[in-house]
Amino acid sequence: MEAGPVTTVEDLKVIILGDYNVGKTSFICRYIEGQFKPHDTTIGAAFFLKQWGPYNVAVWDTAGDERYTGLSSFYCRNAGAAILAFDMSIVSTYESLWARFIPLLDAAHEDCLKVVVGMKVDILTPGTREVTVEEARKFSREINDKLDLSKLPGDPYFETSSKSGLNVSEVFEYVFQYCLPLSDAQRKTQDQETVDLNNPLNSKPKSKCCSR
Repeated sequence: MEAGPVTTVEDLKVIILGDYNVGKTSFICRYIEGQFKPHDTTIGAAFFLKQWGPYNVAVWDTAGDERYTGLSSFYCRNAGAAILAFDMSIVSTYESLWARFIPLLDAAHEDCLKVVVGMKVDILTPGTREVTVEEARKFSREINDKLDLSKLPGDPYFETSSKSGLNVSEVFEYVFQYCLPLSDAQRKTQDQETVDLNNPLNSKPKSKCCSR
């Protein structure tokens, strides 16, 4: 699924950045659909609209291929939160976060929350891990050093599995708690439905993640 510029009224824009093939699309589709599906390479970006209480959240899944870097910079404009994804068994995907993707967030809001997410924990072993938990946690704190995250549970770092669903929802909960905190009453009435605006059948109560 390719996405061109989409005009919508949004209360928060979340951008997902990371190298090619780290699992960004499977991650977001696990969150939206609650199931794991392999996906082809994203071209450009894919757009989803998430309802969080009374708020509209625009979620952008961007291409990780280096040739799309300029396009990814465009999609970072006015982002209030960024999910920075890497494969914990491939250190180069971690190094790309500060070498390629952090600079793109110059176009985001000045107080943009940056959450670092290690992918594919389900296939990780002590022998294949190339990025330590301590290193990634420290990085996540450093890139958010101007934000007050004291009211949030822990550092802005998660290790996830799109296959099992481990910590996938927790990443988005963390983002939403910081950017769009809900009252207790709002949480009770929160609408969990998600709409994919690139799907012509978006009138259905729950949309599908499109294959690329």
